[in-house]
Amino acid sequence: MPKTKNLTRFVLLPEVNFISSRKAGKAHTLIEGEKQSDFEVCPKCAHQSFVVYDRRNVLLKDAPIRGVSVKLRIIKRRFYCKVCKKPFTEPLPGVGKSHRTTQRYRKEVLWAAENFSNLKQVRKAYRCSTAFLYKILYEQLELRVSKNINYPWPKSLGIDEHFFKRTRDKKRVREFVTVFTDHKGRRLREMAHGKSAADLESQVGHIEGRENVEKVTLDLCDSYKSFVKNFFPNAEIIADKFHVLRLLTPHINRRRKEITGDKRKNPVRKLLLRNGKNLEYFEKKALYLWLDQHPELKELYHFKEALHGLYRIKGFKRAQKAFIGLTDRMALSKLPEIKTLRKTFLKWRREILNYFRFRITNARTEGFNNIAKLVQKRGFGYKNFRNYRLRTLNACA
Repeated sequence: MPKTKNLTRFVLLPEVNFISSRKAGKAHTLIEGEKQSDFEVCPKCAHQSFVVYDRRNVLLKDAPIRGVSVKLRIIKRRFYCKVCKKPFTEPLPGVGKSHRTTQRYRKEVLWAAENFSNLKQVRKAYRCSTAFLYKILYEQLELRVSKNINYPWPKSLGIDEHFFKRTRDKKRVREFVTVFTDHKGRRLREMAHGKSAADLESQVGHIEGRENVEKVTLDLCDSYKSFVKNFFPNAEIIADKFHVLRLLTPHINRRRKEITGDKRKNPVRKLLLRNGKNLEYFEKKALYLWLDQHPELKELYHFKEALHGLYRIKGFKRAQKAFIGLTDRMALSKLPEIKTLRKTFLKWRREILNYFRFRITNARTEGFNNIAKLVQKRGFGYKNFRNYRLRTLNACA
């Protein structure tokens, strides 16, 4: 008897007894059952009801078994509540309110959408329309994502943005998506549409525990800086090492193109952009002989190397002294690029030096940005941010 009950629960739903089974067409199986219980609880007043008002048949689509489509015909009773003086229909475990498909079927559709090569195969295997498939898919993704990110703000966060789409108006404005990374949990915590402080506060303001955040890594973006200062009162801002090191890269490339032209295969290009510590002796010698002929580019290169040397220093006080010496040397330069860079360094002085206190970068956030771009490519772009958010958070969970 227990084996029969287990088999019935596998084919049917909990609390539903098996009545009969028969074929309905070439690829369908119809299974009939009836729920049995001594009483039901009224959903309005929560009183027990023992009076059966009438019975109705409900046809449900269930997960296929061995490629055969399964439909359940369940006899549902309607009880009469003497307190409310109104009838109500008994609920079925494993079936949502007003649903005509079981929860098993919906989970199977999500599994198929993630493992099949295209959604056309999913529609064919589970015999559903395109609109219904998308509805179930994003509904199940919402349930999964809400479980994965249902916790307060962590102690350490990473904030960065990536391109989302262009508007279709005449201005063709670029829209961005901001991602929040949990460094310790190694997962994507949340995503927001836009990068302004007002947009971010309106979309992530419902998350609790903003006072828990102690460290935030970000690039040199003024809007993110103002957002973190207002939204996370106890957080220390850390300027990302990669974004600081690449500040001189576009200026070096522009100066080099004025001399050699836009040839990406030019060996000087790679030598200029590589860390000088990793160059061989003959490479350094050839590079310095070539730079002696172009003094302005040579000055930019030396400041770039000085910046790399700054990040090789260990200890906050040593780095602070080296940073002051670097900005003092920049004050003597006549190049406009160096003057602009010095202003940026003085503006972000505290955030840049915070790296030497905490030694945290935004590398994991950049990795999640790459995954987000793969999600965009796989979907050939997204128009709806809600769907894109669910896809990306599910991929980066």
